[in-house]
Formats: sequence, C-alpha cells, structure tokens
Amino acid sequence: MRVAFVGKGGSGKTTLSSLFARYVATRARVVAIDADINQHLALVLGAEQPRPLGGMLTEIKDHLRGDNPRIPSAAAMVKTTPPGRGSRLLTLDDPFFPSVEVEGLRLMATGPFSETDLGVACYHSKVGAVELYLNHLVDGPGEYVVVDMTAGADSFASGMFTKFDVTFLVVEPTRQGVSVYRQYQEYAAEFDVAVAVVGNKVQTADDRAFLHDQVGPDLLTCLDHSPAVRAMEQGRAFTLNDLEPGNLAGLQTLLDRVDAAEKDWAKFGRQAHEFHLRNARAWANKATGVDLAGQIDPGFIFGSVALA
Repeated sequence: MRVAFVGKGGSGKTTLSSLFARYVATRARVVAIDADINQHLALVLGAEQPRPLGGMLTEIKDHLRGDNPRIPSAAAMVKTTPPGRGSRLLTLDDPFFPSVEVEGLRLMATGPFSETDLGVACYHSKVGAVELYLNHLVDGPGEYVVVDMTAGADSFASGMFTKFDVTFLVVEPTRQGVSVYRQYQEYAAEFDVAVAVVGNKVQTADDRAFLHDQVGPDLLTCLDHSPAVRAMEQGRAFTLNDLEPGNLAGLQTLLDRVDAAEKDWAKFGRQAHEFHLRNARAWANKATGVDLAGQIDPGFIFGSVALA
C-alpha cells in the first residue's frame, strides 16, 4: 500500500506521517519519504538526513529507463514518464535509492532547495524524483510506502496525488483546516482519489463535534492533543509506548483503513498514462523536443506480473 499524508501547513501531517510509519514498521516493511519542501520528517524521526533524491534526477532517469526502446535517453524522460517493457522496475528494498535506517523503517527524502535553485527552480522538479520512484515501484503484500506530501492543495500541482492507495488529509478543528479539506475534496473527486480525514490536535468535545459537523462521514478518526508528541517535537526521548491509548487506537484505525483498501493496478496504469499525456501536451513535449505520447507502451501491464 502507498499512503500519503496531506494537510494545511502546521496541521501536524509530518508528525502524523512519522507516527504512522513508526507504528506500521513494528509489524511490516516500511519506506517513509519526505516529499515536503520543509524537509522535517528526518528531524521528527530522529534520523540523519539521507542523500536527497532531488539532486539525482538524471541518475534516477537513467536507472529507470533501463532498456525501454521508447525512452532513448534521460533527457527524453520526464517526471510523469510511465514504465514500459524494458523499463527497470523497483521493489521496496531497491538499493539504488539512498536511504537511512531509523525506527525499523527506511527513510528517503527529496531534499531541500539548494542555493542554485533559489529564484529559478520549482520544488515540483525535485518531487519528480519521488513520482518516478512511485511510477516504477511494484509493491507487494506487507509492504508500505508512507509519503509526507507538500502542504495544502499544492499536492495537485503534479500527478503524484494519484499514486496512492489511500490519502489521509490531516485537519485541525478550525475553519482554516476545514477549508483545505473542502478544497482537497473538490479536486480529488474528479480523479477517483480515496481521501480519509484525520482530525488532529483535538482538545475538547467541542473540537470533536466541530469536525463531525463540518466533515461528516469523511472523518475517519481524531487524534487528541498529546503531551508525548509535544515532548517528541521538543527533542525529548519518545517511543510509541509513550502515546496515549486513544491516540494509539487512532493509529490502528488508520492502518485498518489502509489494509481494507484494494490494490487497483489497472486504475494506477490508466492515471499514469492520463497525467503523462496531460503533462506532455502542457509543457513536456516542448521542453524535450519529443512527442512524449510515444513513451506509453500499450502492451505493458502494471503490477507484479510486470516483474515476471
């Protein structure tokens, strides 16, 4: 399963990403990816920052294109280029992608802006490394990818929002938090994206009632304001056993929702092709000087059969 955490800046999505990844890693294989411009996931997990994927785009493209005859060079490959016959497909433990081990999981990161990026580059060019990774990943049973996404509706600025089996939208019990929920739901509905809302930083019964009233059945669970989490964010020692019972139960509710989802490789393939064609027409054909529609391999079947 691939899981995204999205939400308004400051809603706690990075903290929840880290807690969920830790929780799942106690029973399954997990790769956590920091795809947020602020790059705080390593800090929250207490890990060293891994080598940034955003600085490896050409290397990643050369690695993934493999012997695919439809992709003659890395220069002709863009972030939305889907795999085809001859492409190098990935398993969860692929050693090519740099990571660090922490809390029983592997952490990867897009990396922050560099000095040469400032004023001239868009962060989505770095997140493209993660999109390529997810496009070529064949994840199997008992394997989870947890991605901390960019804040707000900025996730919709690329097709990466379609790469997940479940998207958790983290919402505080405020009007600002609910407004991001409504915006996200409006965008997601058009593309059959499964979104579940997680209330966060809930302190009172009124907070909980507010979220139930504003979000309705999309509200999956609520996590309460946690002194243990605040201590973790301040750099003090933390384990999952420090979490309050209600918050631990909330993490299990998230995992139950993920495990109830069905892997739909056919939809994944359709959306990969659709967004590749959208990007090709909008900018990528002009940028590469190639008609990128030709990179779509109609005979390629997404999923574990492709590994065989």
